[in-house]
Amino acid sequence: MKMTFRWYGPDDPVTLDNIRQIPGMTGVVTAVYSVPVGEVWPEEEILKLKAQVEAKGLEMEVIESVPVHEDIKLRRGNYQQYIENYKENIRRLAKAGVKCICYNFMPVFDWTRSQLDRELPDGSNALVYYKEHVAQMDPTKLALPGWDSSYSTEEMAELIQAYKDLGEEGLWENLAYFINEIMPTAIEFDVNMGIHPDDPPWSIFGIPRIITCEENIDRFLGLYDDKHHGLTLCSGSLGCATFNNYAEMVKKYAAMGRIHFAHVRNVKILEDGSFEESAHYSPCGSLDIVEILKAYHDAGFEGYLRPDHGRMIWGETGKPGYGLYDRALGAMYMTGIWETLDKLDK
Repeated sequence: MKMTFRWYGPDDPVTLDNIRQIPGMTGVVTAVYSVPVGEVWPEEEILKLKAQVEAKGLEMEVIESVPVHEDIKLRRGNYQQYIENYKENIRRLAKAGVKCICYNFMPVFDWTRSQLDRELPDGSNALVYYKEHVAQMDPTKLALPGWDSSYSTEEMAELIQAYKDLGEEGLWENLAYFINEIMPTAIEFDVNMGIHPDDPPWSIFGIPRIITCEENIDRFLGLYDDKHHGLTLCSGSLGCATFNNYAEMVKKYAAMGRIHFAHVRNVKILEDGSFEESAHYSPCGSLDIVEILKAYHDAGFEGYLRPDHGRMIWGETGKPGYGLYDRALGAMYMTGIWETLDKLDK
């Protein structure tokens, strides 16, 4: 297992100097954020980013993410050119030493929360998803960090309707087309492609979502028979649904060698199926982090892992879910669990 940390580039208030001081941290997970979705990343920007990371003694072997343009997901407009651009990004990243690319196929919204700074009983602030509040939202007017904010209200309404018209099976067909287009390039350049599950793993605003459960992940992996075609398995996404047994999914897919990147965070599931993001420590949420890491460890997992979203604690402000302190605590908690598992094996 290689412990990594999400870093949003030079403008991130969490610096590389901060990250490298976390014991056991091997590298960062990052991206070129200045290029519009669908376009080719300039080689000089990739290499500049790599040089900044390596100058601090860290690795840049994982990119999260290379976004998939909506035209590809809908298979309309300039989708074929965007796919060619995507292949070129795989080539360029591979030449820069990148070994794993995280991406998702979520329509319109990469992730959804009803509040970014909900105050928890201990005084910390966290991302939350309250179903009652989401049901009252107008999706054409939403804006959350990381989303594409270039759409007008009218364009957003049209995009949402296009996905409703496409439906789940149409989205599966378009995903299969995309996978069959890009995987030969990924295999040629030895880059592992890890799809991120839908977050949360159910339909929102009537828009189809398909990377949601074990049955659908099995179908996804069946789209292309090669180990480079795999998963970014996220405990916070899949684990917030009571219909998923996340630890069992780790055992299954890690044994198959199809988990390339692991996101680990804890969530507290509420009675109505809503959830709050919590501290990584198991008793703080609904997931057993020790059980999850043991599943990875027992499978001999050698891929990349990162502490996923953290709360804002100790007065810290910054990008919601991506402060330094709570994620660093999570990294050390998981590193300690892993060290213990290593020693128990001896």
